[in-house]
Amino acid sequence: MTIDEYFATGPPHERPVFDAVMQHVTTLGPVHAEFVSVGVFLKNPRKFAELRPMLRWVAVSFSLRRTARHPTISRKVVPYGSRYHHVANVADPGDLDDDLLALLTEAYEAAS
Repeated sequence: MTIDEYFATGPPHERPVFDAVMQHVTTLGPVHAEFVSVGVFLKNPRKFAELRPMLRWVAVSFSLRRTARHPTISRKVVPYGSRYHHVANVADPGDLDDDLLALLTEAYEAAS
């Protein structure tokens, strides 16, 4: 699925969040965005984040080697093996503050 095909059917708040996430993570190194029916998988080469559209926000999920806290992480952090799965509810690009972007950086580096 192409980027245009994917965003042609998504909610209007999804593309600005995707663009803001991509603007940050592409500064870290190579990133491959895989567009699938349930959302966007970000890889470098392993998957380090998922963006899944919800009714009023984008669920940005990522795994870390520790538990992290952020105001947008509203779901319970779930342990998965030696990692912890986090989900941040991002309604618009303004929710992607420096602290949340640092968590995405950490997830990117852990997947490298």
